[in-house]
Amino acid sequence: MNQQIALILFAHGARAASWAQPFQRLQAILRDQLPGTVIELAFLELMEPRLPAVVDTLVANGCSKISVVPVFFGQGSHVVRDLPEMVEELRAAHPSLQLSVAAAVGESPAVLEAIAAYCQSTLQ
Repeated sequence: MNQQIALILFAHGARAASWAQPFQRLQAILRDQLPGTVIELAFLELMEPRLPAVVDTLVANGCSKISVVPVFFGQGSHVVRDLPEMVEELRAAHPSLQLSVAAAVGESPAVLEAIAAYCQSTLQ
């Protein structure tokens, strides 16, 4: 089997199911843009699936390389403390897995520029 690559959008989670809709739309956009890559959603709390379950399933299905992208606006305690702890446990459970973690999307200058452009558009 060829190396299967996956991208996991990692979000906080909320009690209201509707909260996940923007993340699901982002997932759909990425699936269209990256047809050879598995694109999954995972949540820290309050929603399923959780990150460990998604990684376990991907590995069981032959995935050998995963990039986790925290779809958080900033580098708060969940990204700075909770996520690294989970990643450490996942690396121990799957030592042959190449697992990388990006900075929170809100840390990207391109993302901030896109948000600034949107904010400006509301003034018209």
